[in-house]
This record gives sequence, structure tokens and C-alpha cells, in this order.
Amino acid sequence: MIRSEILKEIAPILRDRLVVCNIGIPSQELHAIDDQPTNFYMLGTMGLSSSIGLGLALAQDKTVISIDGDGSVLTNLCTLPTIANNVADNYILMIIDNGSYGSTGDQPTYTGKKTSLAGMARAAGCENVVEVQDVDTGKALQDAIDSKKMTVMVVKCDSGNAKMPVITMDPVVIKDRFMKAVQA
Repeated sequence: MIRSEILKEIAPILRDRLVVCNIGIPSQELHAIDDQPTNFYMLGTMGLSSSIGLGLALAQDKTVISIDGDGSVLTNLCTLPTIANNVADNYILMIIDNGSYGSTGDQPTYTGKKTSLAGMARAAGCENVVEVQDVDTGKALQDAIDSKKMTVMVVKCDSGNAKMPVITMDPVVIKDRFMKAVQA
């Protein structure tokens, strides 16, 4: 499976939950698959989905799911110890690990070689780390939600992007409708 197939599978689980989605193509894919006001699409901040999601989870009680990529997490590794040391049991970091920088041309990341993001999350102090294969994502995500424990999920999948349209919604509109959804 590629990332867009995973997003299609989990879209019903994500609906009406607060979702912070990774930069570029992942946001385009989620927007095209199931646009929701509860989705915050990152358009230009590589590596910050996990940080923004954690801050949002710490600031309110609703479940927050950050959908991040291996390339983005690798550009902001300090997010893992920050997450480990600021536990928010309403927070799930789902790292879709396709072994590539998908939004910039599918250049390989080191997670396709020796580097394990699950191992790095554990080493940073994250206590509930789950590594799953793409086909098990829906069940693992629902289990993480039901556990009501902060969870870092590393979802291993194939590299590749679906052809999706660019998000034409103004970033201010994305922010404003998301803020209304958070407050609802």
C-alpha cells in the first residue's frame, strides 16, 4: 500500500477528530479523500505536524491525531523527546514511513536502511510505541484511540504518491475553520 491508500482506509476513523496533516502531498491526499473542517492541512512547514499536534493536545481534551512522514520527522527529531516528556494521553502521532521524502520527489530516507523511527521514539522516552504494516493501520489507529494513551505509531508502507489536486483553499480559511472545529 502507498500512503494515499492508507489515508482512504482510515478516513472514516479520522472523521470528526482533530487531525494535523503533514506538509505537501499528504495534506493534498487527505483533502481530496475526505476534506473535513477538523483537518488542519500543513502547506509549508516540513517537520512541524508532530509539534503542532502535541501543542494542540496539551491545550484541550479532544483526541488529536498528527499524520506525519518519516522524512518530516527526520527533519525535526527534537519532537520525539519533547513528546516523551510532555505526555498528552489524547495525542497520537502516526508516522507514515514510506522510506522517502514523498513531497519532494521520493528521494530515499534512512528509514529504508538502518534507521528505525520506532527505536528512536523509544530511545527518546516515548512509552507507547507501535510499529505496524500498512494493512494493519486502521485497527492499530482505532486501538490507539480506544487506549486513551499517548501513542506513537510507525506505519511501514510503500513509497509513492497519488495524483491529487493542489489545495486551493486559502491557508487563513484552513486555519479559521479548524479553530472553529477545535472550539466546537
